[in-house]
Amino acid sequence: MRAVITGGAGFLGSRLARKILERGTLIDADGAQHEVRELVLFDVVPAAGFDDPRVKVVTGDVADPQTVRTLIGSHTQSVFHLAAIVSGQAEAEFDLGMRINFDATRHLLEAMRAMPTPGRLVFTSSLAVFGAAAPGDVPDPVRDDTALTPLSSYGVQKAMGELMVNDYSRKGFVDGRALRLPTITVRPGKPNAAASSFASGIIREPLSGVDAIVPVGPDTRMWILSPKSVIDNLIVGHEVDGSAFGSYRAVSVPGMQVRIGDMAEALARVAGLEVAARIKWQHDPRIDRIVKTWPSNFDCAKGLRLGMKADSNFDDIIRAHIADQR
Repeated sequence: MRAVITGGAGFLGSRLARKILERGTLIDADGAQHEVRELVLFDVVPAAGFDDPRVKVVTGDVADPQTVRTLIGSHTQSVFHLAAIVSGQAEAEFDLGMRINFDATRHLLEAMRAMPTPGRLVFTSSLAVFGAAAPGDVPDPVRDDTALTPLSSYGVQKAMGELMVNDYSRKGFVDGRALRLPTITVRPGKPNAAASSFASGIIREPLSGVDAIVPVGPDTRMWILSPKSVIDNLIVGHEVDGSAFGSYRAVSVPGMQVRIGDMAEALARVAGLEVAARIKWQHDPRIDRIVKTWPSNFDCAKGLRLGMKADSNFDDIIRAHIADQR
């Protein structure tokens, strides 16, 4: 079978690719496991670090309709759509966010609609599709069937993507599923433009001997998941039969609620007080305003029923990051 990962050169895309190559198979439209003979990694820059004859690296503009039609072709069985503009950048650059987060998703769905057999599509949505301007605006915990109330451009774009995936699936054009990802931490590398970037920086930078600037208060709570668990849950989301999602093809991926101050305390326990002392609390009203609209507690009954799993404690997430970097 042929599978495509958009955003294949990125942090999640490259990890997902390695997981698929390690597994060797994915479920096809017929509901059976098939050998992955070609895995296409598509991004604006070439994916690196893959020496595997099954991997094909393709570069291009994910928002260009012809490019996407050529990418999907007529023989693609599975697509993992990870390409996106992150939250803070989508808020600051509205046109770019709409082009990459919305237009590209529509072009991808249209390309898949033209295939002779409906392919499986995993669309990475976000907890940002829910917004709470004030306590009580959304249930606590947020349920899978809670109405979408995004309060950021990124959340709106992801919500529109969810709705399209659901409608194209309802019409039988694709076999889609939208996975609402928690904030992923700890991400390696450098800070990005995501409003949630500090949730990785608070651990990553002190461990590297660099001060971490935290723009929110220690009592701020977030819904998080480790990189390993995200990849595992993306695979689960792909493999499960579409009918298991029910009438709406979206699910909130299980995570854990963590207080930012507790993240700092966990770092002190795992790496020592000297490392944790590199955390600097410096309030940024813009970031704080975005993060406060995101609910931090979810009822993930559907995800758990589908076989998805959350991390058990934050200390182990830090230890896993340290081991991964080594």
